[in-house]
Amino acid sequence: MTASFLSTITGSFAMPAAENPTVAMVEAAYRHHGIDARYLNCEVRPEALGDAVRGARAMGWAGFNCSIPHKVAVVEHLDGLADSARIIGAVNCAVRQPDGTYLGENTDGQGFLASLRTVADPAGAHVVLLGAGGAARAIAVEVALAGAAAVTVVNRSAARGEGLVALLRERTPARADLVVWDRPYRVPEDAAIVVNSTSVGLFPDVEGRLDLELDSLRPALVVADVIPNPPRTPLLRDAEERGCTTLDGIGMLVNQGVIGIRHWTGVDVDPAVMRACLAGIFGG
Repeated sequence: MTASFLSTITGSFAMPAAENPTVAMVEAAYRHHGIDARYLNCEVRPEALGDAVRGARAMGWAGFNCSIPHKVAVVEHLDGLADSARIIGAVNCAVRQPDGTYLGENTDGQGFLASLRTVADPAGAHVVLLGAGGAARAIAVEVALAGAAAVTVVNRSAARGEGLVALLRERTPARADLVVWDRPYRVPEDAAIVVNSTSVGLFPDVEGRLDLELDSLRPALVVADVIPNPPRTPLLRDAEERGCTTLDGIGMLVNQGVIGIRHWTGVDVDPAVMRACLAGIFGG
């Protein structure tokens, strides 16, 4: 049998890139499953993004992730978009097709949805989304397409919040409303799922707290945070103390990796391997 010394290449384009742990968890999965592939974490300046994508094409990369600040800008360098990426208007995962073209996917919301479904089904639920940035946009679209009855967007900037609400009303079947976050927010009685998509509580500001009326966190609620570092944010600790079901951001990050690797290699990897890797990095 002739050995092959040509590995499948995947990776990530971001700026900055040094704090992105995806390389560690993806390569842990590659090793565990014996996949002859590499994941290159690349720091790419915005003005060099086109060159980076052309380089990936030239070298036959199976695909790549895009993180801040490239998720919208990369669209013009790709050959097409999957349905959810088209609605969201952003890409975090490019996938090489059999004909050599690159299709843009958005696995942010898909990763969150896979994680959420381990504890709750959003179908028919009222989902409260704290924040209206890129992660919120992806999560809102995916939970709406998964059958959420209503999505309440809570955001300090009315303009950005209104943009997300308009998108949900126009492109999904969910009812969508905006609450301008100019005072402590009280989670409504009919809400079933609360998601923090802001960066409040993210390392190094690990004690950052959201402006919430904590007594509105009822035991029946599912409270999720997209922040992976630290895994137990102040929001999740507060929610646990009040009997809520909680979901940390590591699950979302791991499931993004599972989906991306499936796109690139066709292999369904064990999420526990990647979660253990990240838990070793972040603790928890």
